[in-house]
Amino acid sequence: MEVIKQEVARALEELLRVRYKFTPGTMTVEYPPQSGMGDLASPVAFELAKTLRRPPRQIAQELAAAFPPLPGVARVDVGGAGYLNIFLDRGAAARALAREIAAPLRPAGGAGKIIVEHTNINPNKAAHIGHLRNAVLGDTLGRCLRFFGHPVEVQNYIDDTGVQVADIVIGFREIRKEGLKEAQAVAGRFDYFCWDLYARVTEMYTARPEIAKLRAEVLKHLEERQGPDAELAVYLTRRIVNCHLDTMARLGVRYDLLPWESDILAYRFWDTAFDLLKKKGAIEKVESGERQGCWVMALQGPGFADLKEGEKIIVRSNGTVTYVGKDIAYQLWKFGLLGRDFGYGKFRDDPAGHPVWTTTSNPLEKDQDHPRFGGASRVYNVIDVRQGYLQAIVVEGLKALGHAEQAARSTHFAYEMVALTPKSAEKLGVSLSDDDRRRAFIEMSGRRGLGVKADDLLDALEKQALAEVRTRNPDLATEETAALARDISIGALRYLMVKFTRNKVLAFDFDEALSFDGETGPYLQYAVVRASGIFEKMAATGGPDESAAARLALETPFDLPPGETAEEHWALMTQIARFRETVAQAVDTLELSQIAKYAFNLAQRFNSFYHKYPVMQEKDERWKGAR
Repeated sequence: MEVIKQEVARALEELLRVRYKFTPGTMTVEYPPQSGMGDLASPVAFELAKTLRRPPRQIAQELAAAFPPLPGVARVDVGGAGYLNIFLDRGAAARALAREIAAPLRPAGGAGKIIVEHTNINPNKAAHIGHLRNAVLGDTLGRCLRFFGHPVEVQNYIDDTGVQVADIVIGFREIRKEGLKEAQAVAGRFDYFCWDLYARVTEMYTARPEIAKLRAEVLKHLEERQGPDAELAVYLTRRIVNCHLDTMARLGVRYDLLPWESDILAYRFWDTAFDLLKKKGAIEKVESGERQGCWVMALQGPGFADLKEGEKIIVRSNGTVTYVGKDIAYQLWKFGLLGRDFGYGKFRDDPAGHPVWTTTSNPLEKDQDHPRFGGASRVYNVIDVRQGYLQAIVVEGLKALGHAEQAARSTHFAYEMVALTPKSAEKLGVSLSDDDRRRAFIEMSGRRGLGVKADDLLDALEKQALAEVRTRNPDLATEETAALARDISIGALRYLMVKFTRNKVLAFDFDEALSFDGETGPYLQYAVVRASGIFEKMAATGGPDESAAARLALETPFDLPPGETAEEHWALMTQIARFRETVAQAVDTLELSQIAKYAFNLAQRFNSFYHKYPVMQEKDERWKGAR
């Protein structure tokens, strides 16, 4: 359908240029809400009416009368106040669509590497369901970009020198009175162990406020990477990151590189970025007042108009760099603009055998035979909406350094947080007031241990799926039953994380997450299994399998069946043909829920169609093959 839309758009553009000497800002060709309004429509007459100062319907009538003959277009009518309604020659269009659907996708050209950074869980405790939304959105974006042939590098940034890691080190020191040797002896799920310990640290700070001063001491040790605190931090962060990778591997989430904040410090990325910012005059030192001794960046873009203070501290008066300063340096490296690079080593292979690389400053871990990382043409940072201000400052930093093009290609993929419904919070043992129960959601808190661990949710989904599979297929082998349950649980969770618009808080509800009915991943999986089953039955009776059917679609003339069934065949075909266009629009708008909605609607139409028009019972071989 995309090809036909493009041809119609080009024909309209040429007609406007020749007849009216007019070039529209955007040539819009869209799908009308009802089939009686055409197969395609364009509101271009309304835009032209502003220039010509004439009624849009009158202009639309002229355009319809002058529309040139175009293969696949039957006629052009005028609807409403001035819409162009384009009716296709459905026989010719159906043949073109069959070829378009079956044809392999041509790779995108000339775009260069795209970096997608996502997940970025603090390595101090187990992943929770909020992290799953980030990881699934980021992974889905990466898959969409690869679908169009873009080279994609997925990065998972590890903040191993932050306060959360310092707090876990303090937990071992002050609560458990233990060090590295004892941490190494902890058996079982280490990320779960640290989840509970982290909550206890928060309680300790409340009971003994004087302990909080240890943070600065431990943070200094982590940045210097020396002493027992640093040794303990290296061990626990690496072990927890492995736990996080295990969790995400259950969902099929893939990474190429793990950049560690400690390596950004070790390779002095910030020192280089600091020099660049000073030389460009992008930051200046405050000589008096409350901020004396600080280095600040002036914030002058339209996104900062409402700020009380038009500047942001990049370096504190004690010489320590803020989070956003390090992020500017990191973003410069991503685009290949820093003039410095990391050392790299192999961290592990994922379950599919894909290598996961890591940055490293340890000479014993370095591998010279590594892929080239960084140097992207576009960067997507998948970070929740609460980080929007800091992400805007990173972009402002690139602009201040003269990298306007890279600033324009820095995209903050913002999404809303995951919270808990009051009912789910109470299931976790949280005491709620009457006011709390009336709220739409309850925010999670890692410091309080309030949240749903990602692995716990996956375990519950697998358990429910396993029971369902055993009920429906009692004769399946144990291994096959377990594999099916895993696939169903993955589909359920990934769909749940993508189906909501990204600017909407995802209020997590156990009953909804564990449901396999309605608008869910398993419903889509059922449609796929049903389609595959049709091909298997056809192949078993001497008909074409799936790959052979795709070849036939490219080689064989295709016509719609006669009579009233043609409309339903056409509706299903055109919806299938919108897939690539839907994915492209989802990437352009960063609204991946469009893909989920499209897939669900397609599954509904597919199931309804094949219930009414079964393939195997069709006696006419032409329509049987076409379906």
